[in-house]
Amino acid sequence: MGSGNDILLKLRGDTAAEQIKLGKRLDARKFDEYRQIEITNDISKNADGSAKVKIGNTEVIAGIKMILGEPYPDSPDKGTIAVGSELLPLASPDFEVGPPREAAIELARVVDRGIRESKCIDFKDLCIREGEKVWIVFIDFYVTNNDGNLFDTAALACISSLLQTKIPKVEDDVIVKGEYTKSLKIARKPIMCTFAKVANKIVLDPSLFEEKAMTTRFSIATTEDEYFSAFQKGGNGTFTVKEIDYTLETAMKKAKEIRKKL
Repeated sequence: MGSGNDILLKLRGDTAAEQIKLGKRLDARKFDEYRQIEITNDISKNADGSAKVKIGNTEVIAGIKMILGEPYPDSPDKGTIAVGSELLPLASPDFEVGPPREAAIELARVVDRGIRESKCIDFKDLCIREGEKVWIVFIDFYVTNNDGNLFDTAALACISSLLQTKIPKVEDDVIVKGEYTKSLKIARKPIMCTFAKVANKIVLDPSLFEEKAMTTRFSIATTEDEYFSAFQKGGNGTFTVKEIDYTLETAMKKAKEIRKKL
């Protein structure tokens, strides 16, 4: 038998599904409507770039650290990025202390893909000395409250942080703490939009209760020049071709609106 919290979530999920069958959502949103989005930049003095993003009650903080490293042998003139995630236990009863679980790994990989494949960072710009020294951009984010749709919230926190990032000053191959040379160049602003299929209908930005009732999930990252940089499907359900076309079109439209907040 599940815990009291699991039972409550299932009941609320069942209620969410019943409402969606009737063409409604528990929070009175339209099917293609986001919850309120709040972005707060520069929340950490120790990070090279940082941001906190809330979508509804879901909250993620992200921070960037620029670290000196050696390039990969097959790309001696390029730096790289590394994305890490942590689902803090304070964010949800489902999150536990310890090594990253499957959900955290998937979340980090999808956010990484959306950023990396968008080409928003030219890795050649991260080269200091070819074959010897490059910048590695560490992007770490922490889920501090989970009320559904971690994908979009985390992705938005990461691109917001990157847009605030400054490149540290380097002297004799050592980073000068607290001193910077210039801002990190960001060529594009990838935005992720996630859809859930609940009661055979498609809803954007699923809440936690809607996620408990969904049969499948589809996340799409797009750029301002209409490039799709990442896709991720979750769950055992399916989407029709018509439904996929709808999500692609809606994701492009909604990303344009969200991008104005950056």
